[in-house]
Amino acid sequence: MTEGTSPRLGTIGALSLSVVSSVSIVICNKALISTLGFCFATTLTSWHLAVTFCSLHVARWLSLFEHKPFDARTVTGFGILNGISIGLLNLSLGFNSVGFYQMTKLAIIPCTVLLETAFLRKKFSTNVQLSLVLLLIGVGIATVTDLKLNVLGSILSLFAILTTCVAQIMTNTIQKKYKVSSTQLLYQSCPYQASTLFLAGPLLDGLLTKQNVFAFNYTPNVLFFIILSCLISVSVNFSTFLVIGKTSPVTYQVLGHLKTCLVLTFGYVLLHDPFSWRNLFGIGVAVVGMGLYSYSCILESQQKQSEIALPLSQIVKDIEADPLLPVDNELSNKPTDDATMVPSLWNKSDSGKVHLSF
Repeated sequence: MTEGTSPRLGTIGALSLSVVSSVSIVICNKALISTLGFCFATTLTSWHLAVTFCSLHVARWLSLFEHKPFDARTVTGFGILNGISIGLLNLSLGFNSVGFYQMTKLAIIPCTVLLETAFLRKKFSTNVQLSLVLLLIGVGIATVTDLKLNVLGSILSLFAILTTCVAQIMTNTIQKKYKVSSTQLLYQSCPYQASTLFLAGPLLDGLLTKQNVFAFNYTPNVLFFIILSCLISVSVNFSTFLVIGKTSPVTYQVLGHLKTCLVLTFGYVLLHDPFSWRNLFGIGVAVVGMGLYSYSCILESQQKQSEIALPLSQIVKDIEADPLLPVDNELSNKPTDDATMVPSLWNKSDSGKVHLSF
């Protein structure tokens, strides 16, 4: 296996796990919410995170990963921010039309690009920018149907976009800055995310549904799908941190739109949801945009690797082409057995060139 193949396979595995688990949990939650009437999304998410933390705690107890504590203030702020962003996204869906909510999700990519460019000095090539525009147009055609605006819903959407972008950028930067894995970061931030949503969830869900989550009729079917949803969420949460850590927040958002297209397709094929030529055309355009984005990212990655490898190979060539220092007369008269010949370090001559002296 060539060098670089293993990390690439790891990234493909993370992307695949994210797609499969996310599509699975959407189908499960659709049955739970649409069929069984359990509409308490924020509270359900807090349960997801609590189960994820318990699962990771068991994994730590079994020594499946190493616990690596780091800056407590960073972890606390990051966990609370993640919880707030989830709550705001749910509020945005509750106070806006479905079409406007989809526009909110589409706006996360350009906002992330803008923030990373402005504050992290990250550069996005023209090809990447064009592929993202094509992707957003395609998803917009496929998903956005109505755009009913209201002041409160628009403000909530704006804050949801900002908090989501910052949280996802922090997911990537924290892992690199503190040298922690996705598992280690998720394990430490989960309690803060779960606590934030558990405290705010019943209030938000009551505001949106006019129902009390604790007074709901929990039938065996409801309990089964809640437990199934929580179990799948462990994979969803783990793969989310893994993908953002291995790739970037923008790539994770692109992957999210791929999931949207897959959910629409599976809904039509398996559940016979309404489907039009507009949906089909939009999905086709989005898939082309995703393909171009992936191709552009691969080309840029290969170009960076070649730029890193080129100076190293040039140094080796310069060293090989450089003549050795001439042997001193005094040194040439000395015995040359292995016991007395001790190689010295690389030295520089007056001209600045590197020589190997003995």
